Amino acid sequence: MSRRLLIVAHAPSENTLSLRAAVERGALSETEVDVRVIAPLQAGPDDVLAAQAVILGTTENLGYMSGALKDFFDRSYYPCLERTQGMPYALYIRAGSDGTGTRRGIETIVTGLRWRAVQDPLICKGPWQPTFIEQCEELGAAMAAGLAAGVF
Repeated sequence: MSRRLLIVAHAPSENTLSLRAAVERGALSETEVDVRVIAPLQAGPDDVLAAQAVILGTTENLGYMSGALKDFFDRSYYPCLERTQGMPYALYIRAGSDGTGTRRGIETIVTGLRWRAVQDPLICKGPWQPTFIEQCEELGAAMAAGLAAGVF
């Protein structure tokens, strides 16, 4: 049985597109996992309900998550609330500042959904660094490996 990993990530710039691509590349290293990448404004509750794990990605916008990711949560929260408890998820944030408010905002929502973080959030903060790509690829690979192995 193929398990689905959903990547919902806001990528408004060349750098954030490269981060999302790195997460996807890492996830695709696991051939037994069906990887779906959907922009937040296109993703919805049906996508979440069809997945067994989720990776969320966002930019830090004025100390909060992107409006696009917030919109995804606004449309998906109640349809998913009772049906996705325990959903394993991971998070990465491209933060020009420290990412604290963004992380707190997302963690408040996923706590309400009763989703389960399977690793600490990856916060790519400060000036752009090429190591962000590597870290995102590792995040995708780790999530897909855990899903394929039935760890979560």
